[in-house]
Amino acid sequence: MNNQYEKNMGQNIRALRESKNMTQEQLSAKLQLRNCTITRSALAKIEVGQRHLYPDEIFHIKEILNVSYEDIFPVMPHL
Repeated sequence: MNNQYEKNMGQNIRALRESKNMTQEQLSAKLQLRNCTITRSALAKIEVGQRHLYPDEIFHIKEILNVSYEDIFPVMPHL
């Protein structure tokens, strides 16, 4: 996957999390309750594009934050 795309997706997740007044610790705890083992440290890496996301993780983040997939995935210009 494109490194810039992952950074943009991480920034989207951070902005969405912050818009819900949720800390990284709170989001990671909610993910862990869903058997999605993302630590706060891993979430921090996701938000800066240093860690890949798995489909189930994206699904759970979407559900917890009550957002759409379109909100999470960045719009990329056509090349």
